Amino acid sequence: AAKGGVMALVKALAVELGPQGITCNAIAPGYFATEMNTALVENPEFSAWLESRVPLQRWAQPEEIAGAAVFLAAKAGAYVNGHILTVDGGMVINA
Repeated sequence: AAKGGVMALVKALAVELGPQGITCNAIAPGYFATEMNTALVENPEFSAWLESRVPLQRWAQPEEIAGAAVFLAAKAGAYVNGHILTVDGGMVINA
């Protein structure tokens, strides 16, 4: 429910703020090998499950989400509005 709420908020803000030249987007991250996820990263069964579900067959690294954020914030992403950019190595399409 929370994820759906964020998606609805992004779209509503994109419509409301667009006329002022303000874009609103969000990033939906997949599983990243971070300190917060250490227990999962070090769990062989979970890691095997994750790697079998992600077409890239690996955990994402924290720096890999930066490119998505930079794109959305840069001039290159100036016409992207109301979008949820999924950064998950393809996991969502492999469901």
